[in-house]
Amino acid sequence: MKPVRIKDIAQKANVSIGTVDRVLHNRGEVAKKTKQKILDIAKEMDYQPNIVAQALTTRKTYKFSVLIPKGGDDNVYWLAHPKGIEKAIHDLHPFSLDIDYCLFELHNEADFIEKTRGILKNPPDGVIMAPILKKEAIRFCEDLDKEKVPYIFIDTFIDNTNCIAFIGEDAFQGGRVAASLIDFGLKPEKDILIVNLAKDLENTQHLNRRNQGFLSYFLDAGKNSGMKITVEIPTTEQDTVEAKMDQILQQNPNIGAVLVSSAKTHVIARYLEKKRIEAILVGYEMTRKNTDFLKKGIIHFLIGQKPMEQSEKAVKRLFEYLTTHNITMKHEFQPVEIINTETITMNQ
Repeated sequence: MKPVRIKDIAQKANVSIGTVDRVLHNRGEVAKKTKQKILDIAKEMDYQPNIVAQALTTRKTYKFSVLIPKGGDDNVYWLAHPKGIEKAIHDLHPFSLDIDYCLFELHNEADFIEKTRGILKNPPDGVIMAPILKKEAIRFCEDLDKEKVPYIFIDTFIDNTNCIAFIGEDAFQGGRVAASLIDFGLKPEKDILIVNLAKDLENTQHLNRRNQGFLSYFLDAGKNSGMKITVEIPTTEQDTVEAKMDQILQQNPNIGAVLVSSAKTHVIARYLEKKRIEAILVGYEMTRKNTDFLKKGIIHFLIGQKPMEQSEKAVKRLFEYLTTHNITMKHEFQPVEIINTETITMNQ
C-alpha cells in the first residue's frame, strides 16, 4: 500500500496542497472548519508524516531525557526499554539524538525526585518517562510545563497532565484480561488472591488501574463468587514474601488462584513451587524468570505489553513532535499478548 501524500488529502478535502501543508505543519492561519476537515481526513486516511524528510532541514542534535526505573535481577522488565530506545536511534540515523538515561530505584520516591531535579538543571528538548509514582510524577510534569519541555508517557498514564502522547498498556483492560483468564479455569466458589509487590500501592498508578480492572470484571461479567483478597508486600526479599504468604494462606485456605499485578510474578511462583501449592497463577510480562516458571507449569498465563516497542515508539513520536510540531496519536494502547506454555513453545 502506497503511503498517503499531502496531495491525496488535498484532493479529498477539495483544497490546495498549500492549505493542507499549513494545517499539518501548523504554518499559518486556516479557517477552523477547513482545518478540522483536513485533520479528520488525514486521520481517516492514516496519514503518516515523513519525519525524516522534514528533519532534513536541520542538523540539530536533540537531547532526550529518559526517566524510567532501573532494571535489575528482580526487575528485569525495565531492562528491555533501553533496547527499544537504541533501535529507534538506529532507525532515525543519520539524525542525531543524545539520550540521557535517568534511572531511578523502583518505588523510591526520593530517588525519583532527585533524578527529576537533575533533568531540570539542564532541561532537554523532550522527556520520555514512566510516571509510576503518581504524586511525584505530577509535580515533575508541572515543572516541565513551566520550562515548556514536551513529555511522553510510557507504561503508565496519568490524567490531567499535558503529556503529548502515551504509549503502553491499557492497564484497566489488562486487569480485566487477567480476570477472564482466571475466571475461565477456576471453580466459582474458590477465593482469589491479588498480590501487589509494591511499597506504596496507593501511589503506584498502573498497579492500581490493573487491580481496578480485575475487580470490575467480577462485578459485571465473572462467574466466580469467592472472596477477592488483596495483599501488599513491600519487598521481594524471600523471607518477607514467605512470611506474608504463609500468613495469608493460613487465614484463607480456600484460595484457588493468584494474580500478581506486576512483572515480578516469578517471586510468587518461586514461593508456590517451594511450598508445593497448586493454584492458578497469572501475572505480567515475558521476562526470562517468568517464562522459566511458565515452562514448569507454575505460572499458567502471562500478559505482555511489549516494553521494547513502547520505548521505540516513544522516541520516534517525540522526534516527530519536535520536527513537525504534531503528534499522530495521543493515546497508543499496545495490544496485550497472552502467553501460556503452548504459545511460548511456538515462539521458540
